[in-house]
Amino acid sequence: MVRAVPLDQQALSIVVIALTAAVVALAVWVALLQRSASQLRRRLRTIFAGAGEQGLDEILDRLLRDMERTGQRLDAVNSLQLELSGLLQKAIQRVGVVRFNPFPDAGGDQSFAIALLDSEGTGLVVSSLHSRTETRVFAKPVANGRSRYSLSDEEQDAIQRALTPSDRSR
Repeated sequence: MVRAVPLDQQALSIVVIALTAAVVALAVWVALLQRSASQLRRRLRTIFAGAGEQGLDEILDRLLRDMERTGQRLDAVNSLQLELSGLLQKAIQRVGVVRFNPFPDAGGDQSFAIALLDSEGTGLVVSSLHSRTETRVFAKPVANGRSRYSLSDEEQDAIQRALTPSDRSR
């Protein structure tokens, strides 16, 4: 038989404090477990929403099929993005404009040259020469920043302005 050892007041106080600390620690642990269980219940409700009488295996199969379809859609979007990126390289991205006065009797810089180029410097340069009696418009192809036709100084300047990177954040 086990004999009871009489405890003095100080030892009894230490035991009570230790047991109180253990009870508080257990209460905190239970509160944390309750919070975790509550979060898990919310997640399960989200997963099982609209499941009706389906079992867990059917729900997981449905979720896997949904994930596969989402992956296929993502692949299609990525493919389309690559295609659009390639097309964008051929779109007009660089523009240079020069206004000028080619004739001494006409004022106001109403004539212009505008270069419309893609990312590789290919496109066209359009010039408009305005005089008192008429306006003439010329279009010349440009490939890699050059044209097979002779270019005026203003047309060359418009191409150079289009090809020169500028700070577009302003």
